[in-house]
Amino acid sequence: MNVLGAGPDDPGQVHPSASPAVVLVADDSPTVRAVARFALEEAGHRVLEAGDGAQALAVLADEAVDVVLLDVEMPVMDGYQAVAALKADPHTADIPVVFLTGRTGSDDVVRGLRLGGHDYLRKPPDPSELLARVAAAARVKALQDELRRRLDELDLLSRTDLLTGLHNSRHVQEHLTTCAAAARRHRHPLAVLLVDVDHFKLVNDTVGHLGGDRVLQAVAGALEASVRTEDLVGRWGGEEFLLVLPHTTPEAAQVLAERLRATVAALEVEVDGVPVPVTVSVGGAGGVGPVEGDLLTLADRQLYAAKDAGRDRVHIAPAGG
Repeated sequence: MNVLGAGPDDPGQVHPSASPAVVLVADDSPTVRAVARFALEEAGHRVLEAGDGAQALAVLADEAVDVVLLDVEMPVMDGYQAVAALKADPHTADIPVVFLTGRTGSDDVVRGLRLGGHDYLRKPPDPSELLARVAAAARVKALQDELRRRLDELDLLSRTDLLTGLHNSRHVQEHLTTCAAAARRHRHPLAVLLVDVDHFKLVNDTVGHLGGDRVLQAVAGALEASVRTEDLVGRWGGEEFLLVLPHTTPEAAQVLAERLRATVAALEVEVDGVPVPVTVSVGGAGGVGPVEGDLLTLADRQLYAAKDAGRDRVHIAPAGG
């Protein structure tokens, strides 16, 4: 006798090859929970339990769940209240909810679906139907997770400079705006450094554009390896890099900039066996609670001053808050 009520070739049966899911069964009936647990665990799923809607939300706060089986009529917090709270939380909003209920009138179904429910399952659940609906809901969750992962990858690509692997100017600008707002709100110091590779046109003319790319990659790696975790290094454009330094005074920015300049000057970059000397000029600005536009304008002026002074120089100026 097949205790699940489905033969081995029944389409409702979840076969061992199906991906196991973490399923939360929220029902005030221990019997219903036990029946659901038995069927789900036989199919390879991991099962969590809750006796009411409030307990279900507490479980979801601590556990990564793929599917929720949710009774409608429960004490403390019923299924409708629970699904509304679940869908209002961005951390749980995408979890499919399958209602377990004896109330399957059209008004009940419509209300549950409007609140964000994925499906309905009549109580007591037929094991084969239970497994089929859980499998369908789990596939939806897996597809949502994969879509989110790909969107995150696309967002990362849209914020990354493909040549150097650093953040691109879009991301750096947004980050600077956020840091500047926080610095103004809390009266914290903030500094920026503009780093420009000296005589880069001559580098390209001497070793070609591929050689110039090698130089930019080497400089990018040296900059990123020389800053704190909370600092951000990005490619600002062409041969120019921008560093955003939270909680950094102009004096501290000066020390860092000098170290960066010396680090780059010590790089040993070769292109087709030809050594390429590399230096940078650095312009910076910093202050307490500065406006990002003022910081960038002042740092740019300091960069030009460093270049006018002979390059391979650092010029830092305080910015008004």
